[in-house]
Amino acid sequence: MIRLNVNIDHIATIRQARQTWEPSVIAAAVLADIAGASGITVHLRGDRRHIQDEDVRLLRGIVKTHLNLEMAGTAEMVEIACDVRPNTATLVPERVDEVTTEGGLDVTSREDEIQRVVRELSDSGVLVSMFVDPDVAQIEASGRVGAHQIEICTARYAELTDPTRAVEAGQVEAELARISACASRAGELGLKVAAGHGLTYRNVAAISEIYPIEELNIGHNIVARAALVGMERAVREMIAAISGQ
Repeated sequence: MIRLNVNIDHIATIRQARQTWEPSVIAAAVLADIAGASGITVHLRGDRRHIQDEDVRLLRGIVKTHLNLEMAGTAEMVEIACDVRPNTATLVPERVDEVTTEGGLDVTSREDEIQRVVRELSDSGVLVSMFVDPDVAQIEASGRVGAHQIEICTARYAELTDPTRAVEAGQVEAELARISACASRAGELGLKVAAGHGLTYRNVAAISEIYPIEELNIGHNIVARAALVGMERAVREMIAAISGQ
């Protein structure tokens, strides 16, 4: 069974909209755990638009399954991660004016810099993952810098499977083949393989069938569903969708 890490950033987005204390990201994490999630993912951004430093520290004390901290490879974030020690630190690109992460990290052009970040995090006992586009060159660069895992960005696949958009015949299949080839290459290099970005109840099954993908990080679609039916039901429904039910 592929592991599901539930990204609860947008629970914090709702909270921060009124600068109040609810809804609680801690309660959301507990409910996701009760529903069968394998872990929790949060992105501590430089602008603190949703998740806050104290959220990460509280979650580290509460989450007993797996805590994945998405972060830019800045000195500030590395210091926080080395102090808090999440199970995994996922390095992602970050721009102040982006709505959400826009694509994978360009590891190939920054290998020396990223290698130093990976070494510092690894020395603190944190597993390091690279959020990268399905590009073999980026996968191989991730291996060279010492990453333990790659997370394949499924943004393009999500766009192609958006039911409101028209796509040409074969495009979805071609993107799935590209993701599969990159997952296979990562496995050959001894890297753990995760995937995520834009995955939904409608499109997740095909990704979950790709070997050796063993972990999915999904947030917005689950939180959007949870706003209507509750977190536990939303997580259970995603777990069922991952299983093809």
